[in-house]
Parts: sequence; structure tokens; C-alpha cells
Amino acid sequence: MIPAAFEYDRASSVEEALGLLRTHGSDAKLIAGGQSLLPLMKLRLARPDRLIDIGRIEALKGIRVLDDGRRAVGSLTTYAELIASPEVPYGLFKDALPTIADVQVRNRGTIGGAIAHADPAADMPALLLALDAELVCRSAHRGERTIPATQFFQGPFTTALDPDELLIEIRLPGPSQHHASAYRMLEQPASGFAIAGVAVVIGQTGAAADDVFDDVRGAVTGVGDHPYRAGAVEAALVGTPIDGPSIASAVGAICEGVEVMSDIHADREYRAAMAAVMGQRALEGARARLT
Repeated sequence: MIPAAFEYDRASSVEEALGLLRTHGSDAKLIAGGQSLLPLMKLRLARPDRLIDIGRIEALKGIRVLDDGRRAVGSLTTYAELIASPEVPYGLFKDALPTIADVQVRNRGTIGGAIAHADPAADMPALLLALDAELVCRSAHRGERTIPATQFFQGPFTTALDPDELLIEIRLPGPSQHHASAYRMLEQPASGFAIAGVAVVIGQTGAAADDVFDDVRGAVTGVGDHPYRAGAVEAALVGTPIDGPSIASAVGAICEGVEVMSDIHADREYRAAMAAVMGQRALEGARARLT
């Protein structure tokens, strides 16, 4: 199908992009890799009056190691670049990124685009939630602000970004030999999106006994109307050795407080059951990486 008519601007710098966003506001949509937006436009499910192309802004590309050891990932970094980078050695990325979509999408799709699009069944938001990532955003008149991932995803295709804001970079915690992570999902075979996906990070900060974990984070995608942290599971596992019995006891609460989705791919009961299964597998996978 052919998209509806639209105006087109190509921004050559962050400042130019921000100026265009300030001028056109909610009438404009940003486009980078275009792997999410263009299919919607072809189906006329999205009909922006104007596209602002930011795909050639070099300042938004690449991965940096910050002075405190954290990683700063430019919002135009592609999946393929993130997979290949030795600077982001997180187990959950190794699990999730190589199987996202297909090779063309991984080569063209951008990390920032996926995050800003905020599909409720996408993998990347859950990974960032489990990592306690921060999202750096900028607008022309308010300047820069940092949003915790836990406050960024607000609903289906809805984020904390204002219409005139641009996602600049994603900041990840520095790798730690005392932490491990994993991601497991049940995917919808045709689309590759998660019916239920769970990302986990487990670790020891030094404040707990040697045989127990005091840092546990789990995030779920594909289950609710937006990705979320599984707070009840986290609370149940803090102070435990994260072994078979403690995992089995905790994962039953993975959908606590969440309205589980039901659609043609999975009803509520099945989706909730699969979230628990994926949670157990992810926790076992992360635990194995520390042995």
C-alpha cells in the first residue's frame, strides 16, 4: 500500500531536528531506521503530516564508555552495531538481540526508534527496565533531562517523551562480575514479537551474605499493555540463593497487579502461565552465568 501524503524534512544536526520538532510539534513524526513507522504508514494506521528524518545525524550514533563505567548508547545505534560491540557484554542482550526480527531490520532498525515506538510486545523495553537504564532526552526550549526506564514506558505505544523531545542516548550500568542477566521469551512465530518475554538481572552488591542475592530485577514484555517491572518477583527473591525452590515459589507472582492481555495469539490464562515459565527460564539462565 501507499502512505498518505506527507511533508519531509531531513535534519543534519540535533539542533536542527529539535527546531523542527518545536515548530511542528505533534503534527510531525521522527523517522530514523523506519522499521516500525513505515509499515504503519503503508497501512495508513499512522498518517503524520510531516516526517523529520534524523537518520544521518552522526552525533546520535555509537557507544561510549563514561567516566563512571556506564555505557552511553546513541539513539541511532542499530541492533547490529549493538550486537557487535564489545562494550555492551550483557547476557540479556546476547540472548535477545540476535533473534530480533530479521537481518535487514537489525541492520537498519535503531535502538532509540524501538524505545520511542514502545510496542507493548517489543524486546528492548524489557531489557532496559531490567538493567535500570536511563533515557536522555532533549528539547529546544527545556534542554536536557534524564528519565529512568521505570518511568519512561507509560502505555501501549506511549512514553514519557514530550512531542518536542528527541531521545538522545540510553545509559546502561557498567558491567559487573558480580551480576548476570538473561532473557527468555515465547515468540509469536509470524511476527517474532513476544507473547511473553522476561528479562532478569541478578547480583550481589557486597551487602548480603555470600550465598544470597540482594539485587534482583525482572521485567516483562508482551503480557500487559506496556512492559513492566515484576516487583513481586523481585521482592520474593531478594535475600535468597535464587535456586530451584526459590525461583519456583517466586515466579507465580510475575503478573501480580497487571491486567494480562488476551488476543488471537494467546488468552489471558495461557499468557500468564507462559510469563511464569519464561521468568523461571530467565532466572535459571542468569543464575547459571554466575556458576
